[in-house]
Amino acid sequence: MTYRSYEEFWPYYVAMHSRAATRWVHLTGTLTGLALTAYGVVRGRRRYLAALPLIGYGTAWPAHFLIEGNNPASFGHPAWSLRGDAQMIRMMLAGRDAELDEIARKWLAENR
Repeated sequence: MTYRSYEEFWPYYVAMHSRAATRWVHLTGTLTGLALTAYGVVRGRRRYLAALPLIGYGTAWPAHFLIEGNNPASFGHPAWSLRGDAQMIRMMLAGRDAELDEIARKWLAENR
């Protein structure tokens, strides 16, 4: 699909993460990757800088195939997907997971 703006892309991104398990795998992988990357920066260990993309994508992509049964949105929209992941995780950490469920449900009902 082609999107003209991030705001137009956002509901699609959430819909590709319609199952809570997929979102939680994303959150866990991203935060683990961030923690190890930060550790690498603080300790001067350059090899840890690869932790964010390796662990983040390494956990998220299989979740799409195994839990959602879809392809990761990052395959077609890498920059917006990274922004969407950050927004989705912020919402989850703020206790707004039910709102994500509703966004996904609405997009899927209108586009399937």
